Amino acid sequence: MFLRSSAALAAAVLLSAGSPASAADPVVDAAWVKAHIAQPDIVFVDLRPVAEYEKSHVPGAVHTDFAKDGWRVNKVLDKQTGDKIAGLLPDPASLEKLIGGLGIDNATHVVLLSPGKAAADLGMSTRLYWTFLVLGHKNVSVVNGGMSAYLKDKSDPLETGKVTPRAKTFTAHLDTTYLATAADVSADLANHVPLLDNRPTDQNLGVNKSGVVTRYGTLPGAKSIPALWMTENGGGMLRDAASLRKLYAAAGVPTEGDAVTFCNTGHWASLGWFVNAEILGNKKTKMYDGSMTEWSHLDPATHPMIAKMAVN
Repeated sequence: MFLRSSAALAAAVLLSAGSPASAADPVVDAAWVKAHIAQPDIVFVDLRPVAEYEKSHVPGAVHTDFAKDGWRVNKVLDKQTGDKIAGLLPDPASLEKLIGGLGIDNATHVVLLSPGKAAADLGMSTRLYWTFLVLGHKNVSVVNGGMSAYLKDKSDPLETGKVTPRAKTFTAHLDTTYLATAADVSADLANHVPLLDNRPTDQNLGVNKSGVVTRYGTLPGAKSIPALWMTENGGGMLRDAASLRKLYAAAGVPTEGDAVTFCNTGHWASLGWFVNAEILGNKKTKMYDGSMTEWSHLDPATHPMIAKMAVN
């Protein structure tokens, strides 16, 4: 690989051949990344640990810490016990500041680079993709396979160090098209809208649960379609649409019409939402941001859960 320091990146990077994707393409590949380095209207956002990023990254890419920079917030329910709902969408103003600080404005094509080693990595990219859409910014793409895919080609250029972006102004235009609330889910239950559980099967059945969820089981009538199924061998590469349709059919999950994805905190569910809405083309899919963390804290009489194989 060509390795250079951030300061040394003064000359334009030679672009590789290939047909460029449009700015609105939800998925791009590593070859597309290489072909679009140094374009002023594109910001590559690296989601790996900062030490890995500083060692080598796509030239010009900026870094953000998915867990620590404020992409998600916790809502404290009880100050005495510290009980909280984890991983919620922050208020638009704080996200505007965060995004603008990365050198992103409303004209920027944002390209998200996950570590690319596991499906959970890809979930970071899909969660931020969903976040941008909720903020009204559709000019965003996910790199299939993330940095792992990019690093496979030894000819792909790299740089070291850390890029300090020039802050820009990003203005949110809230769009709740793909956002489901607890009230929405309650209504969907009554109307028999398909609810898609993207958690591991053991959690869907009620055998085990996440530590941030207070009750075992899943939403009544929910279909199990684990997010790990969405990628090849649970890795960082998405399955193709034809394979995904076969998996959905095997699980008895529809790929058309209203649907809501959920998990524990809206991470796995973002991957399920991305596959539904952007790979399979079902734009009527929403994601329940609070997911089972929020739902399990609500009144069981009005917010029921079913544990099909409970052992606790």
